[in-house]
Amino acid sequence: MRELDLYSFVYRGVLTEETLDRAGRRRRNHFGTEDALAAQKSLSYEFLDADLLTEAQRMSVVYAAIHAFENAVRQLVTKAMAEEHGETWWTKVPERIRKASNGRMAEDAKFRWHGARGASDINYCDFSDLSSIIVVNWPVFDDLLGNMEWAKTTLNTLEKSRNIVMHGGSLSKEDVERIGMNIRDWIRQAG
Repeated sequence: MRELDLYSFVYRGVLTEETLDRAGRRRRNHFGTEDALAAQKSLSYEFLDADLLTEAQRMSVVYAAIHAFENAVRQLVTKAMAEEHGETWWTKVPERIRKASNGRMAEDAKFRWHGARGASDINYCDFSDLSSIIVVNWPVFDDLLGNMEWAKTTLNTLEKSRNIVMHGGSLSKEDVERIGMNIRDWIRQAG
């Protein structure tokens, strides 16, 4: 599918979604059209370049998938480690990761006027830290993930794409497809 065809396909999908919403479709946990329009107004969309916004909206779909995946990995790590080590599982995390996490938490605490990353230490870990926690505690994850090299490679590959999207870059169609394949494989393996 050519890039123009892809944009046309996505745009038709967006129009279909908006039509269904206007017809009264109720969605669970959905950032509805009215909410989106209000957010766009608050964010001064009218002052931003239309082409840059179009590309950002294309990448926002990728961002949502990576965001959900990254937090699913955090949940998997938290659950598996807590089941194995109980409430003190965080002590089994490498010291350099614990120190970095604590530093980020302390930095966030200085700015009480702004929301924080989360309430748990693991919310302050980098994506690569999640892989390190899994590798260092491999016996905990062996039954879930099956192959340490596969798990490391999958997370490393996703991290490359994640960093591009999270820092304002754009990915090619092939990169987006690779993300989807890796997420699908991980979910099939880990549940």
